[in-house]
Amino acid sequence: MQNLLQSFSRRRVGEPRQCGLVLRDDCIIETIARLRQRIIERFPGSGLGKLCGDLLNIARQASERSSSIGRPIFTIRIVGYALAIASVILLLWFIGFWAASHDIEDEVQKLTDLITTAEAGANVLLLFAAAIYFLVSFETRIKRRRALTAIHELRSICHIIDMHQLTKDPERILKNWESTTNSPRQQMTPLELNRYLDYCSEMLSLTGKIAALYVRDFDDTESVASVSDVEQLSTGLSRKIWQKIMILEQQTAVSHTPIPSDSPVDVTLDPLPTMKQQPEEHQA
Repeated sequence: MQNLLQSFSRRRVGEPRQCGLVLRDDCIIETIARLRQRIIERFPGSGLGKLCGDLLNIARQASERSSSIGRPIFTIRIVGYALAIASVILLLWFIGFWAASHDIEDEVQKLTDLITTAEAGANVLLLFAAAIYFLVSFETRIKRRRALTAIHELRSICHIIDMHQLTKDPERILKNWESTTNSPRQQMTPLELNRYLDYCSEMLSLTGKIAALYVRDFDDTESVASVSDVEQLSTGLSRKIWQKIMILEQQTAVSHTPIPSDSPVDVTLDPLPTMKQQPEEHQA
């Protein structure tokens, strides 16, 4: 819990992003590593522990990928700036060359040539503008493709975590539960089942935090929307898991209810009839 609180901490001096609070990738990685160790200690050799190990590797890759996405691609930017400067220089050269080689008074009478020349120059400028826009948006599209590919992987991780807890139903630990030949085997105690479901919920929550790393330094509308979808997916699956945990706790509480005869309520109710019967005997 302390690591999750530290995940939203202030950036160190010298880091590029100027923001008050930011999600720290190193704290997320540390939290997932501790969760993996807890799962291995509780369920040695389980598939959930291996899946948490895969989630840890994905978190480390996300730390590197998100940093790479947040950094500018200088090659594309230099080419774009150079093309923009070349367009302005070419435009000024064209205007100067045309003014120097033509007599303004004579060319006023030749409006057709003037319009044709202006149209050709406008087409050239439009081509240069389209090329500049392509280079400017090319960097964003490259980063967006990288981010969406990584976020799609996290969406798959959420579904895999849900598959691990799919057959972990609280009803299977009841004594009157009757399994069939093809029913999944359930050898967990109520405490182990509770911890297993809680571990799945924590992994889903951390998956949403990993997705948020990709838009930490990359403010793109489509990427932010994709991250929101992953967070909604993980929240919905986690809510379903917590419904199982609540049912499990209710069943456990009911199974450990004290015997009614030993309840203190019965002791207080026994003397009441005798207290009422004594006055009736005196009246008789």
